[in-house]
Amino acid sequence: MAELKTNVMRVLDQKKIAYTAHSYPHGEDAVDGVTVAKLTGLEPERVFKTLVTRGASKKNYVFVIPVAEELDLKKAAKAAGEKSIAMIHVSEINALTGYVRGGCSPIGMKKQFETFYHESCEGLSTMAVSAGKIGAQVELAPSELIKITRGRTADLIV
Repeated sequence: MAELKTNVMRVLDQKKIAYTAHSYPHGEDAVDGVTVAKLTGLEPERVFKTLVTRGASKKNYVFVIPVAEELDLKKAAKAAGEKSIAMIHVSEINALTGYVRGGCSPIGMKKQFETFYHESCEGLSTMAVSAGKIGAQVELAPSELIKITRGRTADLIV
């Protein structure tokens, strides 16, 4: 049976960006990123999680960092040019992005928010992010991911 294409995969196909799809077994709930890395056979430093935040200005920002790391809110605010940054409430994720918690991807959100990637991705040949649903990841070149999301890199972790 052919694997179901997610919206993320359709966007990548449309833009002719090469990627490798990875799927992993899951229940109803999101599993933590380190577990996702194990289940997909990828090193945790190559698997990135997508975090949605809100700045003091009420603007939303997306931060994409390695799954085993923690977002440093001060560094995030500095990168975004905000006084402060806070995580959005989990109940807002779907309405804001079109994705569910644990299946949030920087690619293909309802609205393209300003997106920042942890600078460690620059040294990787490929990195993986959610394919837009729990149980699916896409692995691609960081430069391609940064380009299609109009992202920037910065020091973002604790």
